[in-house]
Amino acid sequence: MANVSGLVLAAGAGRRMGMPKALVTDPDGTPWLARAVGVLRDGGCADVTVVLGACGGRAAGLVPDVPHLLCPDWDEGIGASLAHGLRHLTARPQVDAVLVHLVDLPDVTADIPRRLLAKGAGRDDLRRAVYDGVPGHPALLGRHHWAPLVAELAGDRGANAYLRRHGALEVECGDLASGLDVDSPQV
Repeated sequence: MANVSGLVLAAGAGRRMGMPKALVTDPDGTPWLARAVGVLRDGGCADVTVVLGACGGRAAGLVPDVPHLLCPDWDEGIGASLAHGLRHLTARPQVDAVLVHLVDLPDVTADIPRRLLAKGAGRDDLRRAVYDGVPGHPALLGRHHWAPLVAELAGDRGANAYLRRHGALEVECGDLASGLDVDSPQV
């Protein structure tokens, strides 16, 4: 069985939100960061790591049992955060693939990672959740793709172009969630 780690990207400043999204909580008091970690854990990841940035380590207390990385160049964008997380996981040779999730996807549940992992996960695999045909997260990145992806990550560009160019399998999840990220406070 493949060893799949989860990686939650939560480093941004959340300017439109008015605060880092890693610090946002639902009206019921559930931290978005804890929910995102739970989605990956309950969805089949062996372990989860969180990439933080704008809020420093303040959000780490919201998930005290989860390793966190502080991305020094978080302000460059999601590409920098993803590269930082993948470089960290490279030092763990037992990890075959990583499932990358974002902190600001409130309606994504563990059913989506389960669907992405239903056929296993190998070192060559590339998959991503799509919602009514629109690419989204989580995304599964097999280990053999990490180095070439990191080599091209820059600024606010994530893995989208790489996934498209390398024929990532799109797994329809629109029946489970909208997959929409939340960029501003709900009224």
